[in-house]
Amino acid sequence: MNRTFSIIKPDATKRNITGSINKIIEDNNLVIIAQKRTKLTKEKAEGFYSIHKDKPFFNDLIEYMTSGPVIIQVLQGDNAVENYRKIMGATNPENAEKGTIRKEHALNIQENSVHGSDSEENAKIEINYFFEDSEIFNN
Repeated sequence: MNRTFSIIKPDATKRNITGSINKIIEDNNLVIIAQKRTKLTKEKAEGFYSIHKDKPFFNDLIEYMTSGPVIIQVLQGDNAVENYRKIMGATNPENAEKGTIRKEHALNIQENSVHGSDSEENAKIEINYFFEDSEIFNN
C-alpha cells in the first residue's frame, strides 16, 4: 500500500462537487485516510507551490488557490501515486480521457478541480506539509 496527496481545488468546492470527485477516487480503489477542508493562506500556498515561484503563472496560481476553500486529502492504495494521476486525467481537460476527474469536472487548464502528487517522494513531502501523523488513519 502506498500513499499520495490530493487537493480538491477551489473551483470544485465552489461548485459543490467534492462528493462526486471522492466517489471517483473511491471507485478506483483508493481509500481516503485523511481529509480536511481549509482555506489556504497566501503564505501556505506560496510555500506549497514554491517550486513554481519563478514561473509567469505563479501569482495567478496563488490567487486561485487562495480564492476559496480546498479539500486536502491523503489517499492510500496500490500504486497510489500512479493510480491517482491516471484517475485525475491530463492537466488540460480537453486532453483528458473520458471518465477522469478533469474530463468530467474541470473548467479549464487552471481550474482543473484537483491536484495530485507526481512522485512518491513528493507525496511524502506534500502530506507532511499539510498533515500531522495523528490526523492520518490507516485503513
